[in-house]
Amino acid sequence: MDWVNAIVQGTLLGGLYALFAAGLSLIFGVMRLVNIAHGDLIVMAAYLGLTVTATVGLHPLAALAIVVPAMALIGYVLQRGLLNQTLGEDLLPPLLVTFGLSVILQNGLLEVYTADPQKMDAGALETASIAMGGLTLGVLPVLTFAIAVAVIWALQWTFYHTAVGRAFRAVSDNQDIAQLMGLNRRHVFGLAMALALGVTAIAGILLGIRTSFDPSIGGGRLIFGFEAVIIGGLGNLWGTLAGGVILGIAQTVGAKIDPGFQILAGHLAFLIILAIRPNGLFPRIAA
Repeated sequence: MDWVNAIVQGTLLGGLYALFAAGLSLIFGVMRLVNIAHGDLIVMAAYLGLTVTATVGLHPLAALAIVVPAMALIGYVLQRGLLNQTLGEDLLPPLLVTFGLSVILQNGLLEVYTADPQKMDAGALETASIAMGGLTLGVLPVLTFAIAVAVIWALQWTFYHTAVGRAFRAVSDNQDIAQLMGLNRRHVFGLAMALALGVTAIAGILLGIRTSFDPSIGGGRLIFGFEAVIIGGLGNLWGTLAGGVILGIAQTVGAKIDPGFQILAGHLAFLIILAIRPNGLFPRIAA
């Protein structure tokens, strides 16, 4: 049962990694933008949630009602005001700009919140558990995985059943033709970034409830997100969920073998899959 427990716990951990990765997958799928600052934006969302809970007195999950719209607005303004100017045939400018943004965010958070680790207090939710078939599952990891599935489903439904989703797919397929057909690609890209950072806000709040965080951890969250995206297949949202689960299982099984092997096991699983399937396990879903 110990090994079964490790696999189940890894699956639940994969839900958090899928939330880290969903915004990356969305942005790459729509505008072919690799956002190096994504991990620091997750941490910024966690700190924003911490500020809301401390000043307003809301439960961290209730704070999502404020943090998600705030991060979405930041995403739209960031895309329209800065990142749209870097997009083009050359992939280097957006990489450099988002790298610079990552440095600015990290140092800004360090200046405002200091380097001391912080954590959000979710009360009994943090320690509550349920017994299931001989296993004891934490309510928070189960809730996180359920939220991840719901978010991925909502994003997938938005892509294929709404007008804004059709706009996303149109500019992704051919920006110039979409522009000729009357779509403002700058606005569409802004909406995509707003949606991605809304998901990032959810990931940041759940991260802040699950574990302590500080301004320096953004790089690690970015790596986990990238690995989940690449394992699942670039631009495939359900593949991103699968990639997060595979990464989570690899880490928990590695920790079961040797506690010091946890992170390395996830990286090794990523490298093995990348060597066997360079395009990821699942191809991008066509319209």
